[in-house]
Amino acid sequence: MRDKDKRVNSYLAVISLCLLMFFSSIFPDLALAANVSQAELQKIEKQWQTSAHALAEVNCSSCHQNEETKAFVAKPTEESCKSCHENSVDTFLLGKHGIRTLEGLSPLTPAMAHLPMKDDSLNRQMNCNTCHDEHTANTYQASVDSCLTCHADNHSLNYQSSPHAEVFRKIGTLARPNSDSVTCATCHLPRTVSGDTVLVNHNNTYTLKPRDRMVKEVCMNCHGVEHSYNSIFDDELVEANFARPPTQKLQTFQLVRDLEKKRSGKGS
Repeated sequence: MRDKDKRVNSYLAVISLCLLMFFSSIFPDLALAANVSQAELQKIEKQWQTSAHALAEVNCSSCHQNEETKAFVAKPTEESCKSCHENSVDTFLLGKHGIRTLEGLSPLTPAMAHLPMKDDSLNRQMNCNTCHDEHTANTYQASVDSCLTCHADNHSLNYQSSPHAEVFRKIGTLARPNSDSVTCATCHLPRTVSGDTVLVNHNNTYTLKPRDRMVKEVCMNCHGVEHSYNSIFDDELVEANFARPPTQKLQTFQLVRDLEKKRSGKGS
């Protein structure tokens, strides 16, 4: 192991120990109040050690301590996430997953969905932690596995046998999906670049309707316009999660070609 890596690991270990001592002294009834054992706290601390939050020096108190009153927060809400991830939370609240919370209603659960959902997920409440494990902050898991924890419709289930999934598997497990990965999140939570920052639109409804928005925001990042439109308006192909090339040929493109031949004089 390189000296730099050793220093980083030692640094994280010291921080972890300090955090455990801090929370034990400031919140002596923490485990009892939150119904969390000491062993579970140690497991959580180990998960945090290798997370993106740890590398960014976001520690337990960043989420579990009220900034003004310094009181312990057993179950942080999206407001804690928003202190760092404002765009992600704001867009999440605009989609199907978060709109009930935005309107002051109880959070959405899979039991309320119109699409088929897995039986053991029906009572899960939709919030940031539903897809992103709060202590590992694992975006790789959130990109596919979290979706398939709830969704049981054909389109979702067919992802695993799709060409997109094959590409994802070949790339392998990374700290987070890279720009070559095509996951559930790639298409349903499109990215925009703002300066040096990549923003993820967590409005999961945004690219669903109208369908051509998906073409513009996602498909054409990799595919041509004709391939994209012929695919996205083929209901059977969408249900199969794009397991094959498109077979339909939208009349619009032929009309454009005919017009171009007429304008250029090649069609006469």
